Amino acid sequence: MKLLDRIHCHVLPRTYVEVGIGTGKSLGLALPGTIAVGIDPEPNIRFAIDKSAQVFSEGSDDFFERHDLRQVLRGNDLDLAFVDGMHLFEYALRDFLHLERFCHAESTILFHDCKPFDAETSARVQVQNRWTGDVWKVLLCLKEYRPDLRIATVDVPPTGLAIVRGLDNSSTVLADQYDEICARYIDMSYSVLDEDKDGKLNLVPDDWNLVRELLPSRPFRADDPARLIEQRARRRRPKEKRDRQPLSTLPRRARRRLAVSPVGPALRAVRHPVSTFKPPPR
Repeated sequence: MKLLDRIHCHVLPRTYVEVGIGTGKSLGLALPGTIAVGIDPEPNIRFAIDKSAQVFSEGSDDFFERHDLRQVLRGNDLDLAFVDGMHLFEYALRDFLHLERFCHAESTILFHDCKPFDAETSARVQVQNRWTGDVWKVLLCLKEYRPDLRIATVDVPPTGLAIVRGLDNSSTVLADQYDEICARYIDMSYSVLDEDKDGKLNLVPDDWNLVRELLPSRPFRADDPARLIEQRARRRRPKEKRDRQPLSTLPRRARRRLAVSPVGPALRAVRHPVSTFKPPPR
């Protein structure tokens, strides 16, 4: 969370989209003046977020089917995105496909939970509270199918933060080969990381001097970060929940959604089968 905060303060994004907002802790890092959008089927906001932030209570697939993100962002491109939704490969990959369409050359997409602990906690079915799922496969997929991207995973506790740059909103490589990609990667074993895990995940130390070089060299806005941080600190938590302890609801939600299938939720299996997925036209 501290690293994500530093990224916000360094980049000063004009627009920010977060997939999987949970209690709103990370969405609350968006600084005043940022057009912030949160997407989550069951948001449970317990932290202070900007009153201008838009929260959509729906899954990301449904959101991108029903809404034009550029319109939601008031006609602007996407500067910064944070993917921390359903912890399954195909969901995270689809989130990337959707988000990249609205990016520009200097945009950044971040992925949470890309440095798994072990085979058990990175399995596709959650068996304990500490669960990263198989989001890590997205990095291997992007390295193979999109060598034009610049990818690094910062070794920040507990499970890393991946930074993806060099985005191309005109690329159709992943969408065109989506079926093939899912067939290969969904059943991929954790054992592929046994040899050179750090190298395959493009792991870099949690050193801000190094991380800063992976990000845009200049902020997108000319505001004073110190002033924005001070304004952000004056936000108030939701009144009805201000005295509660901030507890993550992800494990409970994930268990409920994963219970229907050993390979993940059948959320769109009938109306939108994986074999026919294509990103909507820009």
